[in-house]
Amino acid sequence: MPADRILFSTRKGLIVFERGATGWRLTSEHFSAARVSYAFVDPRDETLWACLDHGHWGVKLHRSQDGGRSFDEVDTPAYPEGETMTSHTGAQFPARLHRIWTLVPGGDDQPGRLYMGTEPGGLFASEDGGRSWALNHGLWDHPSRTKEWGGAGTEYAALHSICVDPRDSAHVYVAVSCAGVFETTDGGISWQPRNKGISSNFLPNPTADVGHDPHCIVLCATRPEIIWQQNHCGIYHSDDAGASWREISDAGPSFGWGFPIAVDPLRPECAWVVPMDPSRTSPDRALAVHRTEDGGKTWQAMRQGLPQEQSYDLVLRQGMDLAGDALAIGSTTGNAWVSEDRGETWHCLGTHLPPIAAARFA
Repeated sequence: MPADRILFSTRKGLIVFERGATGWRLTSEHFSAARVSYAFVDPRDETLWACLDHGHWGVKLHRSQDGGRSFDEVDTPAYPEGETMTSHTGAQFPARLHRIWTLVPGGDDQPGRLYMGTEPGGLFASEDGGRSWALNHGLWDHPSRTKEWGGAGTEYAALHSICVDPRDSAHVYVAVSCAGVFETTDGGISWQPRNKGISSNFLPNPTADVGHDPHCIVLCATRPEIIWQQNHCGIYHSDDAGASWREISDAGPSFGWGFPIAVDPLRPECAWVVPMDPSRTSPDRALAVHRTEDGGKTWQAMRQGLPQEQSYDLVLRQGMDLAGDALAIGSTTGNAWVSEDRGETWHCLGTHLPPIAAARFA
């Protein structure tokens, strides 16, 4: 069954919609006027987490253990003294937390484990439900980081996607912009780049091991060796646990690129994307969600209920989510929609919301 709440992380707070007898409606707002970069509910204990960027006051982390009725501030992680970060110009600065991009629970056998993806590219882990955090040095000390990682629309590298193998909690993938996909099979002690088959035309060597810009990666919950990637240079699919990637852009939507991608947990060959054009708006100014049910061989554009003229909507990497047959999307122009039939038709939730960074069912 699909979840009955949608959390929209926006430029002006966390906005919550809930499904009732008469449909979806806005039921609560939190952290008014603060930028919320990401919010989600941990399915293991129903804790609602909210990651904030106050600008002047910096990065903050809050959690609610009563369904959002109240929030407690939690200490954010700190980069150890002496660590440095590399800007897009190659300059070195003392490492500090610029943004929390994502929070992901550990495996079922790790009840206190949380992972946090940050800018400038560090992966943090907590073993006590978020009360304390430790930098993963296995990834941070990877020899490629100081020379081959860089920002993509940000000053510093951003670790935005974390995928934990449901069969093996020590097996984790992360995606960094710009660096690429990395994999650990030993719980984060060591990491290897997994970018074979990716071609990035902005690199001196388009097929280099490191330096790529994965916009989002997701794996299939029941077939985790099947991984999907929405990349700056195309849409990619892996059926060998990331050992190699196959580009599927040619058969795909207009322009073959975008930010978000969602995969059906029960049908590994079924996925959804929201394409964009080079100006980072809807192709032909018409918004569509595209679905494939055959691993990217063919795609269907689904438009019913979405604006088909004068649409400047851009859906970011975390701006789409899937729960059962329901999909939710939110755009940087403050528009939000929900579909309850796998994307066939869409219902508008709001057209004057703040710019939306992330949408998550809860």
